[in-house]
Amino acid sequence: MLALLGLFHITDDITIFRALNPYYAINFLVTYPEGFWLLGAVFLCTTGAEALYSDLGHCGRGNIRASWGFVKACLLINYFGQGASLLKHHNLKLMDAAAINSEGINAFYDLMPQWFIVPGVIIATSAAIIASQAMVTGSFTLINEAIRLNLWPKLKINYPSEAKGQIFIPGINTMLFVGCVAVVLYFRQSSSMEAAYGLAIIATMIMTTILFANYLVLHRVKPALIYLFIIIYSIIELAFITALLDKFIHGGYITIMIGFVMFAIMYVWYRARKIKNRYVEFVRLEDYVPKLEELSNDSSVPKHATHLVYLTSANNPKEIEHKIIYSILSGKPKRADIYWFVHVDTLDEPYTCEYSVEHIIPNDIIRVEFRLGFRMAPRINLMFKKVVEDLVANREVNVTSRYESQQRNNVVGDFQFIVLEKFLSQDNELPFLERIMMKLYFWIKEISLSEEKGFWIGTE
Repeated sequence: MLALLGLFHITDDITIFRALNPYYAINFLVTYPEGFWLLGAVFLCTTGAEALYSDLGHCGRGNIRASWGFVKACLLINYFGQGASLLKHHNLKLMDAAAINSEGINAFYDLMPQWFIVPGVIIATSAAIIASQAMVTGSFTLINEAIRLNLWPKLKINYPSEAKGQIFIPGINTMLFVGCVAVVLYFRQSSSMEAAYGLAIIATMIMTTILFANYLVLHRVKPALIYLFIIIYSIIELAFITALLDKFIHGGYITIMIGFVMFAIMYVWYRARKIKNRYVEFVRLEDYVPKLEELSNDSSVPKHATHLVYLTSANNPKEIEHKIIYSILSGKPKRADIYWFVHVDTLDEPYTCEYSVEHIIPNDIIRVEFRLGFRMAPRINLMFKKVVEDLVANREVNVTSRYESQQRNNVVGDFQFIVLEKFLSQDNELPFLERIMMKLYFWIKEISLSEEKGFWIGTE
């Protein structure tokens, strides 16, 4: 539709093709220095297709690459058509924005025949809905990856289908709804949102430039090419952001506020985990293996469970958290036939799903290591069940209950997962800023999803 509407009017004034010559843009900025601030409005014309790649995680790189050229061409044809129509039907001079406003000119809808206005509005509205849906699902993907990389609090994630990558996060959906309603009620008209929107897009572009420069460094591209890339894009983006900052007080601050809140949550979650990890004490597992084996065979101690499964954060398979050993051996000991230690490692690859098993003591102490991509759902309940089934099929473990009556009937023993919760002691000796950081962390943790629900423990 965009391309056809532009084509119908592009012949209204062929001189519109002079816009292809950068001389006129440079001459305009030199002749009218105040025209520099128009870059903020021009910038919005270049960002109309960002929804195309906002849903990259679901559509795939190949599809977006194939369609990008087509979409860009349609947009340009439409813009050329708008320019030609304005030149023919309206005697406008450069920077005659007041005339456009006073005459009520809408360059886009003026391209449409009168009979096509209503269908055009319906199509444009449908396009906005589709684009917003892409933004919503793109947000789900980003938050899901942030959760997997421990950069965001755990949230409930639904999987509406078996298709890879299809997710729904009710909490984020609600937050987006409330945020959209609040912004609309605050700005009241779409033209007032341009400043906030433009500033958000240019901030995204600057971050993309920085990330791509890092990507080039990691792939050992020649430094001269990297610096050339950074200089060219930095000049363009700094010019745009300077022009857009003029609208900061007219609504652009909303973007900064929203971005700051998101950053604050991520920083608190990340920083608090670093502080917390400083106080996690790891011990050599081999030092406690005899005690665990002895407890497992001690019939005088009531059995806590047939299979006791602990989640461990120890990356080294020869180590274990001291608090887990304390939980098993101290106070009322937790006797079990088999102790399982499960560790989940999140990888940089998106869809890796692997596991390895180490039999520390066959049929007594077993460590399971899951290596999951950052887009894989950590459904430990199903994954652990699959691991146990494979081990039983290979006769590497016997999961039958060791109670005599149940053993005769081949009854499978019970599995009990244990997740150790942490809390902030009032007697801690943390520095003031770190104490505040930890208080914020535990407050966020209270309203976020628990560890057992985040790992789908105890659910089918």
